[in-house]
Amino acid sequence: MKKTGINASPGIAIAKAFVYVKRELDVTERVIENIADEKNRFEAAVELSRVQLGAIHDKAVAELGEEEAAIFEAHAMFLDDPEFVGTIGNEIDGGINAESATQKTIDTFYAMFDAMDDPYFKGRAADIKDVGTRILHNLLGVAMVDISNLDEDTIILAEDLAPSDTATMDKAHVKGFATDIGSRTSHTAIMARSLEIPAVLGLDDITTSVKDGDTIIVDGSEGVVIVDPTNAEIAEYKAKKEAYEAYRAELAGLKDQPAETIDGHRVEIVGNIGSPADVEGVLDNGGEGVGLYRTEFLYMNSEVMPDEEKQFAAYKTVIESFKDGAVIIRTLDIGGDKKLPYLPLEEELNPFLGLRAVRLCFQKEDLFKTQLRAILRASVFGKARIMFPMVGNVDEVKQAKALVKACMAELDAESKAYDKDIEIGVMIEIPSAAITADIIAEEAAFFSIGTNDLCQYTLAVDRMNQNVSYLYDPLHPAILRLVKNVIDASNAKESCFTGMCGEMAGDPYATLILLGMGMHEFSMSASSIPQIKKIIRSVTFEQAKAIADEALSMTNSTDIRSMITAKMDEMGIKLL
Repeated sequence: MKKTGINASPGIAIAKAFVYVKRELDVTERVIENIADEKNRFEAAVELSRVQLGAIHDKAVAELGEEEAAIFEAHAMFLDDPEFVGTIGNEIDGGINAESATQKTIDTFYAMFDAMDDPYFKGRAADIKDVGTRILHNLLGVAMVDISNLDEDTIILAEDLAPSDTATMDKAHVKGFATDIGSRTSHTAIMARSLEIPAVLGLDDITTSVKDGDTIIVDGSEGVVIVDPTNAEIAEYKAKKEAYEAYRAELAGLKDQPAETIDGHRVEIVGNIGSPADVEGVLDNGGEGVGLYRTEFLYMNSEVMPDEEKQFAAYKTVIESFKDGAVIIRTLDIGGDKKLPYLPLEEELNPFLGLRAVRLCFQKEDLFKTQLRAILRASVFGKARIMFPMVGNVDEVKQAKALVKACMAELDAESKAYDKDIEIGVMIEIPSAAITADIIAEEAAFFSIGTNDLCQYTLAVDRMNQNVSYLYDPLHPAILRLVKNVIDASNAKESCFTGMCGEMAGDPYATLILLGMGMHEFSMSASSIPQIKKIIRSVTFEQAKAIADEALSMTNSTDIRSMITAKMDEMGIKLL
């Protein structure tokens, strides 16, 4: 039997299956009389959960490193979150037992995060469930299923894997995993890639299609699982596994090499990060700087509005990490599906087209200026750039730049240092900005194309809606033409450059097109950097320009993708 799912983490594993079924918890609502005792019982379960998460964090630091272990610090923060824990406490105050109060709150928060469009925040739904389920186990006195000590090489099959599952599992014996649900942006996928464990997610019914002990093959590169393979298939995939591991070794050797074509055309390859903890991954994979620092995570992980000093410290840490490379700091991109408990906003009929990002910052000027001051003060510790998100026209750029100048004047009056020549750019994610890029270029030092939203707005597709997600396609001719227009606009102005920080920048099937269009900077998740660098170093700039011209002349993405695949095959460019 062959099943196809989401290729979440590349590589090939061949081993016996272990069907990981979690215990069903019996949560029954009961009316309680002694509310104080019930709250004490809940608090004891929270404290035990805190101790357990601390142990998991320490284990993750030792085995995965600080970057991946940071998720468990975030999990522990849920235990102190007044919104999450406070909501459970309020439910108990209403006279119901702690288990039922916890389950109700888990369901509410899970639904809220799962409904968000941003894949990062959507993935946090699993974190809420993981933390909440741990509290429930402790309330009920039911031990969690243990996969930390296995007897033989195993491929884990599960409905889903929580971050704590992947952190505590037996790394020596778990060779791969496959799940019924999940996405490439879930922590299951992120940790699998960090651990370099092949993983295929979203297989719907893998846990009911396979029995413990069945031999299976997991091909995380192609998103394929083969159950009960033939001897010929086993031999075929063993050869693929050897070839894959040799290619990984080749990519690792490119860490300190520039992203330069055979004929000497050089571009920048940088990383997308959400916190200072993510810097290590960018450096380890050969990233030259940061093309997108998502500062909203600093706000999301705080119980109160982060003040200027807290922001300054975070930005300074990141900037100092790159001696020669620049760090592009995106100003607060909140609103829409991203909400802060301490910043109440009105409900909107269509929040993705509403008060969010720079539009919100214009209304909350004090909040905006606090962040701008922090960025400016940090800018003297390296090369920093400021980027405004959700810009739709040149007047918004002028308005934002005026606030930067006002902050500079304040810092001058206070005798506080900052980079007086700091570059200011905009994120191009609204079609109106892409179409009028030549006008905006007069006010911007750089563009960074956010293809995630640009695709959604241009194609009128919610990529998280399974009914229409097939229409979401970065290689759609309309998207390629908009990207080309933005690049041409920056190239027409000597002091302006174009980068890309959307997922398309790390898509190997888009690399040669973007390179040939003349894009200057590719910003992506750290794990994608080596492969994109390899592709760029495998061609001449003239070859890439010819491929881009051909792609721009084509009428549909299917033909474009086929053409790219054929060209890479001709050039001997392999993919993970």
